[in-house]
Amino acid sequence: MDIARIAPRIKLSLQSQDGQDGAVFGSGVAQLCRGVEQWGSLNKAAKEMNMAYSKAWRIMKHTEASFGIQLLERNGAHGSVLTSEGALLLHAYDELQEQISLYAEKRLEEILKSKRP
Repeated sequence: MDIARIAPRIKLSLQSQDGQDGAVFGSGVAQLCRGVEQWGSLNKAAKEMNMAYSKAWRIMKHTEASFGIQLLERNGAHGSVLTSEGALLLHAYDELQEQISLYAEKRLEEILKSKRP
């Protein structure tokens, strides 16, 4: 394989400052939030991820409890929407992930160029 075709893969996760319960806002929670944003439904978001609704519900409740913020506003049979805090956290996560990935790609390229024989 050509070394120039190697790219970094960075997995970002956010946790509460005490971090004692292990809950994080990572790619899975972000994907659920994006699904809620797109389809207006946690159930639909879970199904699109091949995840049981009950598991998605547990993940969201655990993350909300750990972070001390409500991510979703649930409207019963009418679905769910992201709260302003949920949308802010999702967009901050996405922006951080993008910036970190771009930085890592650039740095890897610089390092590989500087270390070539």
